[in-house]
Amino acid sequence: MSQSIVILGGGTGGTIMANRLRRAYGRDDLSITVVDRNDRHFYQPGFLFIPFGLSSAEEIQKPRAKQLNGGIDFHQTEITRVDIDEKVVYLADDTELTYDVLVVATGARLVPEDTEGLAEALDAGQAFTFYTPDGATALAEQLAAFEGGRIAINIVDMPIKCPVAPLEFAFLADWYFTDLGRRDDVELIYVTPLDGAFTKPVASATLGGLLEERNIELVTEFNVGEVDGPGGRLVSYDEREVPYDLLVTIPLHSGAEYVGESPGLGDELDFVPTDPSTLQSTVRPEIFAIGDAANIPISKAGSVTHFEGEVLTENVRRFLDGEELDSSYDGHANCFIETGFNKALLIDFNYETEPLPGRFPAAGVGPLPLLKESRLNHLGKLMFQWFYWHALLPGRPIPGIGADMPKSGKDRSAVEEPA
Repeated sequence: MSQSIVILGGGTGGTIMANRLRRAYGRDDLSITVVDRNDRHFYQPGFLFIPFGLSSAEEIQKPRAKQLNGGIDFHQTEITRVDIDEKVVYLADDTELTYDVLVVATGARLVPEDTEGLAEALDAGQAFTFYTPDGATALAEQLAAFEGGRIAINIVDMPIKCPVAPLEFAFLADWYFTDLGRRDDVELIYVTPLDGAFTKPVASATLGGLLEERNIELVTEFNVGEVDGPGGRLVSYDEREVPYDLLVTIPLHSGAEYVGESPGLGDELDFVPTDPSTLQSTVRPEIFAIGDAANIPISKAGSVTHFEGEVLTENVRRFLDGEELDSSYDGHANCFIETGFNKALLIDFNYETEPLPGRFPAAGVGPLPLLKESRLNHLGKLMFQWFYWHALLPGRPIPGIGADMPKSGKDRSAVEEPA
């Protein structure tokens, strides 16, 4: 008897899982249905480049359905809610989908309305974000016309998609205005709720040093209580103020709206409570989560989703076969960090090991320096877009790089780690 898997979300995680599972199972053994509200699949790391004229929304999107292998059903409509007790997904077009396994892969959404004044400032063109294709396109026009003044780059709160992207924006803005000959007229301010430039000490020190070197002011532990769009001010809960002429905001994130409409499925931010080592939800055994939709303590980034997909595919198989789940996912994440001037950093880390200096993927043979600027890392960042469409989304394995973080190549003398 054929079993049914429903995957909610046709982005990175949903596409990877659908393609991996289709390859692992015959069509008579398993039906796979992917649901998404639209047919536009964006390469989201490309949003970063749009404001600087290095890409466009048209160049980084493809139809979702065409990224799915044959034998996968694609259903385009809004998700209304999930009844986790009856194992039914209710859709806006009145379709009801029953499932044996549900994979939640609907990512994260921006919720500027949760910050006083921010939604109004965005609507009025008094603030901009590059976390959406339309926002990034509008920001490109603003930067091109910006002759001088204060640009504040602000993270409202964590978690956010790709936590290094705001830093990358600051570095690229420094490069952009330097190339235009306007850098002396532009003051860049990086405003974060964290106590440093990044969440981990060694990487935070390195990235904070780069901000200082580029003359980008770092304002830490700034928790935004209000955005005063007409007055051009960020106001924190402790009444500190950061004035600006142009605000680049990264609003608060939450899970998909339907999660909040599905009793028992999500937490207070509409993310799915998930076991960090198996990716099985803690709310029901037949529900799994991948990527930004899960509440696991690791970066919400595409590389994370890729590594999760390897373990999750195996665990869906084990669940359907009544076997013990694989608890080997270690939180592996890596990403290139653009630093401008055709250079980038690379970081590689997991739940236990923070980003450290060294070589990737291994000592001696690793061609890519870790936590160090290089042109090779920059080229790796640019090449990743091709890799995304042709290897990562189809769910193909990366030769020599599995879900587990490589332990070789990292200089552990940089930090004292617990035994």
